[in-house]
Amino acid sequence: MDSAAFEQLVVDALESLPAPFQAHLANIDVIVERSPSREQRQALGLRPWQGVYGMYDGVPLTERTGSTLAPPDTIIIFQTPLERDYHAPAELRSQVRRTVLHEIAHAFGISDERLRELGAY
Repeated sequence: MDSAAFEQLVVDALESLPAPFQAHLANIDVIVERSPSREQRQALGLRPWQGVYGMYDGVPLTERTGSTLAPPDTIIIFQTPLERDYHAPAELRSQVRRTVLHEIAHAFGISDERLRELGAY
């Protein structure tokens, strides 16, 4: 899939969010990269054999104070690992949406542990 088509999957996922959630994403840049860099993999604590579909970098809403001035948070969606693991168009679209929602959950302060408790994995 070319970059523009993949990016459209990410845009579709973001546009599917209810308006109240979209309003909280104003200070979050969502970008697509082909694969995680070595530095990103290290920041996530990944082993060489582990894959990753997305990454949130920022200060979660639950940890911000009224006086916090911060650059925009970033959500990065990694195209190559998603395409490698999800070949069927419907599966890829679904997993891209799930990955976007997962990273947004981190922006709202929801941990991986809590996502497991909620059955999001």
